[in-house]
Amino acid sequence: MVASRQSADSNPALIREFLAYLRVEKGLRPLSCDAYERDLLQFAEFLEPLRLPDATQAKVAGFLEHLAKHGVESRSAARKLSCLRGFYKWLLLDKRIRRDPTLNLETPATWKVLPKSLAMQEVEGMLERSAMRADGAPANALALRDRAILELLYAAGLRVSELTGLNVADLSLDAGRALVRGKGDKERIVPLGRAAVEALEKYLQHGRPALAKRPTSRLFLSERGQPLGRGWVWHLVKQSDEAASPHKLRHSCATHMVERGADLRTVQTLLGHADIATTQVYTHLALGRLKAVHRAHHPRAKRVGP
Repeated sequence: MVASRQSADSNPALIREFLAYLRVEKGLRPLSCDAYERDLLQFAEFLEPLRLPDATQAKVAGFLEHLAKHGVESRSAARKLSCLRGFYKWLLLDKRIRRDPTLNLETPATWKVLPKSLAMQEVEGMLERSAMRADGAPANALALRDRAILELLYAAGLRVSELTGLNVADLSLDAGRALVRGKGDKERIVPLGRAAVEALEKYLQHGRPALAKRPTSRLFLSERGQPLGRGWVWHLVKQSDEAASPHKLRHSCATHMVERGADLRTVQTLLGHADIATTQVYTHLALGRLKAVHRAHHPRAKRVGP
């Protein structure tokens, strides 16, 4: 009986059971579950020969030290600790352990790792080039699609998975908004803006019908009529501007809004952040811009001498 219980509580069995819990109970998407699995397997390897339920606080702290020594960024280390906290909370609730080894451990500082964004001029240049290609005569279905994707990524600050998961029925172009499914399948309504609405209307009228080889609900399709994947969207953005990425467009959307006076709660809602602390990082970026403008234009701000 003891041997059977130990077998059920072996590291691989526990990880499989936890992943099933995340999928069914928490509604996490496959990519999120894959990330949890990688983090737990890495920690299990660090623990050997100990089993995951036998981990101590000292072992978890040692794991974080190990990550730091091997050059893992604080943001990645914080994500791994968050994964372990979720895992041990699940074990504790299931009464498989008596003490959570992640309690009172300080989260690696992530505020220093500021998200990278593009300047407004860079984004405008990329979107203008995309619009010129789409407005050529005759308009190409792929060019119309690519313009709509770029406009939507910047207008709504979407994650790549949110963009590729959009269906035609999720759009309400008359109202200038879209229904987006974020992490954990949480839904939110995002405004689109005039430029994005116009690009989407042209794509739906003249681009998507030429790409849809068979009936499908997905909004963005490949040349063969298949739903676009994440990797392809990254490739498209890189082709449009080597310095850009889908994530940079998301960060640019938030940064530019804060720089122009948007409040953090509005930006939090737009991006789908569960915690306002995640959104607060954009105040650091906007503050840097504010300081630069102050130094350039305030009569008493410029330094005397070299």
